[in-house]
Amino acid sequence: MKLRPRNPGCRGKGMIRKTNQKTAIRRVFEEDDRPLSPQEVLDAAREYVPGLGIATVYRSLKSFQEEGYLTAVAIPEGPPRYERAGKAHHHHFHCRYCGRVFEIHACSGDMKGITPPGYTLEDHEIVLYGKCQECSKAA
Repeated sequence: MKLRPRNPGCRGKGMIRKTNQKTAIRRVFEEDDRPLSPQEVLDAAREYVPGLGIATVYRSLKSFQEEGYLTAVAIPEGPPRYERAGKAHHHHFHCRYCGRVFEIHACSGDMKGITPPGYTLEDHEIVLYGKCQECSKAA
């Protein structure tokens, strides 16, 4: 990714740079289509914008959520993760060894059968824990 130089006569100092930073962060989500932590986003986006900081990543994640581009994924262990919004129903696998989270495009389906009598099920989230393929190979 080539950075464009700032226009010295432009008000709003740094506007182009911020656009390049957001473009790099968006690119990370397009290339690595799985839930990412802010640190993972920072590490990957620094390939395109070496001076990128974690505060900019957090601001961009918030902005992308407000725009409807990203959604937060709550994993009980660790920081929130973010993934592109609008995906079909899916669940997650959290590797306890490397900390990465992956999507599982399957669902056991009928959760009403395990819902207590008299309760109304509105939604569910399943997180599986274990060792990812890369960590399994390294062991």
